[in-house]
Amino acid sequence: MHSPVPAVGGRSHGCKQRFETERGGPAIACSLIPISRLLGSESETDQAAHCTDVEERGPRRHPGCWKMLTVAMCVALLGCLQAQELRGHVSVILLGATGDLARKYLWRGLFQLYLDEAGKDYSFSFHGAALTSTKQGQAFIAKVLESLSCPEDVAPDRCSELKGQFQRLSAYRHLATREDYMALSKDIEAQVQRGGLREAGRIFYFSVPPFAYADIARNINSSCRPGPGAWLRVVLEKPFGHDHLSAQQLATELGGFFREEEMYRVDHYLGKQAVAQILPFRDQNRKALDGLWSRHHVERVEIIMKETVDAEGRTSFYEEYGVIRDVLQNHLTEVLTLVAMELPHNISSSESVLQHKLRAFRALRGLQKGSAVLGQYQAYSEQVRREQQKPDSFHSLTPTFAGVLVHMDNLRWEGVPFILMSGKALDERVGYARILFRNQAYCVQNDEHWVADQSRCLPRQIVFYIGHGELGSPAVLVSRNLFRPSLPPESWKELGARPGLRLFGRPLSDFYAYSPVREQDAYSVLISHIFHGRKDSFVTTENLLASWGFWTPLLDGLAHEVPRLYPGGAENGHLLDFEFGGARLCFSQQQPEQLVPGPGPAPMPSGFQVLKARYRESPLISAWPEELIAKLADDIEATAVRAVRRFGAFHLALSGGSSPVPLFQQLATRHYGFPWAHTHLWLVDERCVPLWDPESNFQHLQTHLLQHIRVPYYNIHPMPVHLRQRLCAEEDQGAQTYASEISALVANSSFDLVLLGMGADGHTASLFPQSPSGLDGEQLVVLTESPSRPFQRMSLSLPLINRARKVAVLVMGRVKREITVLVSRVGHEPKKWPISGVLPTSGQLVWYMDYEAFLG
Repeated sequence: MHSPVPAVGGRSHGCKQRFETERGGPAIACSLIPISRLLGSESETDQAAHCTDVEERGPRRHPGCWKMLTVAMCVALLGCLQAQELRGHVSVILLGATGDLARKYLWRGLFQLYLDEAGKDYSFSFHGAALTSTKQGQAFIAKVLESLSCPEDVAPDRCSELKGQFQRLSAYRHLATREDYMALSKDIEAQVQRGGLREAGRIFYFSVPPFAYADIARNINSSCRPGPGAWLRVVLEKPFGHDHLSAQQLATELGGFFREEEMYRVDHYLGKQAVAQILPFRDQNRKALDGLWSRHHVERVEIIMKETVDAEGRTSFYEEYGVIRDVLQNHLTEVLTLVAMELPHNISSSESVLQHKLRAFRALRGLQKGSAVLGQYQAYSEQVRREQQKPDSFHSLTPTFAGVLVHMDNLRWEGVPFILMSGKALDERVGYARILFRNQAYCVQNDEHWVADQSRCLPRQIVFYIGHGELGSPAVLVSRNLFRPSLPPESWKELGARPGLRLFGRPLSDFYAYSPVREQDAYSVLISHIFHGRKDSFVTTENLLASWGFWTPLLDGLAHEVPRLYPGGAENGHLLDFEFGGARLCFSQQQPEQLVPGPGPAPMPSGFQVLKARYRESPLISAWPEELIAKLADDIEATAVRAVRRFGAFHLALSGGSSPVPLFQQLATRHYGFPWAHTHLWLVDERCVPLWDPESNFQHLQTHLLQHIRVPYYNIHPMPVHLRQRLCAEEDQGAQTYASEISALVANSSFDLVLLGMGADGHTASLFPQSPSGLDGEQLVVLTESPSRPFQRMSLSLPLINRARKVAVLVMGRVKREITVLVSRVGHEPKKWPISGVLPTSGQLVWYMDYEAFLG
């Protein structure tokens, strides 16, 4: 085993100590010498020459013994000083040390950590571990270590010295079984004890596939944790699951072995210098940005990562994950939160930063299929067939290109489009986050007279340029007509003139442009942050699950979508250009002829028109979900406009549950002509929970509709389920109160439109089979019991629903297919099937079913 040694250049190097030997021996002065000399690179005579008698007390009888004693004293003193000055020893264990990621980035990052920390507070040892045989592993690591180089600002002699030390401190070991981990732990303990040190902590870097996490975690937890007083840091590489469920399962499994503060999930984008500068930039320029960083001034935000390479050699991974899981769900979403989150008062507080990021995740508005466009480069399917031995008839639906439109549901960013885009086989390699500000100026003189730092008519933008592209390096760009930014001069410098270089349609001279004084790769930055315990540069369990919770519904909805084919590179032309409006995003060009013969895919939504038929002797409208929701929203708006024109108001009663959520989002983002100012919103039913509870139907309505529209607050009528600090108590007469409010405001208690759903058991509103009340009688509003939690409900009665001028029943999803068939065959049996009792007395009933519910 290699021994922990203080790096050359530490505080003890070159210092002198005077001490007295026991039993009246001579006082000896030790010049503390380079440790390499004490470890055998100099002869004993040379070593002893550094210790001299200070006080002569007569002739020496045994000069050889004195020399040996002097050397022993110096070594002992050095150990003593080392123990006093070093805070402890850190062991870094790189699992998967012979893999591609380790070879390209991680060993280099560990070497940079040593360069940065050598001679300071800690000693180090580096253990490369893998399943490779010892002989092969040693040869691999020796080759990797030999190839390491220092940054340009490190002197060659210094570099050579530190590289040699790093090589001696690094070793390979086969690590597979529990016994292997126990042996590693004992070796570390012995190594620390020999050096007279205290163990500070251990870093385990998991550069292995996620399926191996559980076994490794179990072995570390049971056999290789450091002792009391020392910390443990476990570093995890993506992918962190495939969707919300798998991410939750993986997080639960790891949580059984490690505490949250011990886990560091790496998203290497957070280590890129331009990305890492977003929060410091916002903080240092807080005064200038406070008035600009909001919906009132920001036109849109673009977060982009383009690649020229394709997925050749990685199709096995790509078939499982695709571009959204590979790039958008993690890298680009992390950048989005840094741009959009509220700025903490203290950005150096990891806890505060992570809390604010989590709030940003939770403010993301849910995505629909219409929020995304997908593409796939032409050669991809052939690569999959070749690499995975698929038949010639196989055609992949995996997207290699995606553009997604994201919105935030908060006051700062309401209505501002965030465009996330990434793809392979594109025309250039570049990444950036671009904040484009609204331009509300008009300049009378023509643009020849516009001056970059004066004209308000030139584009105003801030760009965090992540790398590559025309500029070729990380940068922060600020339009000169905005403000002169403040950046730390020790780490960022102003870029020199680059005549002829244009970025985002403007010459570089239009920007205040800054680049890093010293470029660092992302892994070097993150490994340093791991060592220093900076959690804000990593993905917490809560943030991970919030991100997957945001992306999983879209991924599920797009699972069977056929991506647009594109040739790749410059030949793409304008094929992948897209445009957006409201919450929808679409390609600018119509779908061209297929570039290669297609596999004859199953019919997709675009292949069907809205189907009109009859169901239970009433009109039926059927379509794919998006077209169905769009049709229902159009019909509701048309009904609203007619009602306002005739009666001056529109009374709309809405059901709860998940089915209406896409409808609420459609109404909020696509129907700007809706007469909200004259609309009264009522609830068909409500769960007996506080209105702010996530299970509350009113809370669903608030989240997905009310906060996005301008409807007078006195036109909103939640059900009074929470009175006198009690929930649905009979004596509080909440049902009677709601009935009285309806009678007072709704003419003849006849709603203009009631929106219902249909449960898998045939219930509608909160009227369930065999319900003792609400299916008949004179009551307008009733309290009912649900077979599932929360059990207590309040609901409009069937007689009140049937007074409506129009009733729309929305039925969506394959799970409703069985009840749809059954209800089509039954008569009027509301006690058994409450939905069968819906038949407006003098109004119209219309069924809205998607194809999966109607056709299976």
